[in-house]
Amino acid sequence: MNKVLFKYLLSNYFKTILKTILIFFCFGLILNLFEEIEFFKNLEVPIFVPFMLTSLYIPGMMIKLLPFIIFISSLWHLLHLRNSKELLTLKVFGYSNFKIFFTLATSSFIIGWLVLFAVNPITSKMIKYYEQTKSKYSRDIDHLVSINKNGLWIKENTNYGHRIISADKTRNEILENITIFNLDKNYNLIEKINSKTADISKKEWVLFNVKISKFEKGLVKETFADRELIFSQYDYQKISSLFRNFDTMSFLNVLLDYNELQNKGYSKRYLDQNLNTFLSLPFFLFIMTALASILTMNTLKKSNNFTYIVVGLIVCVAIYYFKDLSLALGQTNRISLSLAAWVPVFAVGLFSSIGILQINEK
Repeated sequence: MNKVLFKYLLSNYFKTILKTILIFFCFGLILNLFEEIEFFKNLEVPIFVPFMLTSLYIPGMMIKLLPFIIFISSLWHLLHLRNSKELLTLKVFGYSNFKIFFTLATSSFIIGWLVLFAVNPITSKMIKYYEQTKSKYSRDIDHLVSINKNGLWIKENTNYGHRIISADKTRNEILENITIFNLDKNYNLIEKINSKTADISKKEWVLFNVKISKFEKGLVKETFADRELIFSQYDYQKISSLFRNFDTMSFLNVLLDYNELQNKGYSKRYLDQNLNTFLSLPFFLFIMTALASILTMNTLKKSNNFTYIVVGLIVCVAIYYFKDLSLALGQTNRISLSLAAWVPVFAVGLFSSIGILQINEK
């Protein structure tokens, strides 16, 4: 009998999660579709392109919303059990409040790890393709910054023409093995600068061990200097801010290629933040299930679901802004970015642990 009840409890819980995901997906599809149509309204593209891009983007967004999806699913499922008197039946057959909570919360915890290892690698590739496809239609392509296996590449406009910068490695505010090509407005090469290292903490870059090759009328004039200044539209802060969106990286990418990503120029602080955000997801799902259990399992009386819907929405909004506050504290160096990913988990977990002890006594 216990196996039958256990299977019934979980099967209905998973069905509720799928229903909630479908509802969130439909809302996200509609809202993002308007944004994509607005982006492409003056471009000649096939009608299916906005639909395709929306379909690629929404699954990644669903992972970000997964804690709230689990919370609403748990709330919905437990309210159904309580209002249909099935919760009382489970208790008659030996299922305490704690056992019911722990069964559902453990399932949420396992779902979190499955998402990280099986779903997230797929959604990260989808978002990467989404960004690559959308960038082809972007009108603002005069200034480009890219980090790939060959290092850092920058293209920017200057008063006299154009500039292309490449660097083998980036170590925080220091670039290594820099090559700068200065071109005129017709893309003719007029100057090449080689430098061992460069300090890019400010938009006034400081180059060290510099070799300058100027091309004039078919002749090459070379000069050397210990130090040279150039002005760029980019500094370290601006460049690193362009690569804080880790949606195109999966949990496995960050975990397995951590050192390689650092060598490519990705900030260690933000890599740590992203890694800890991934690692905290299963624990966050566990705690959100606990929070839903606290709200619904404190009584066996039938109640109005509307009240719980309002309360659930308020809780979701409060936790969402609390996560933003924690992230803001990390970005302003009040706390580490790694800790900022865990603060909401610790805070909500502490509150939930007290509530779980109380409902277990009922």
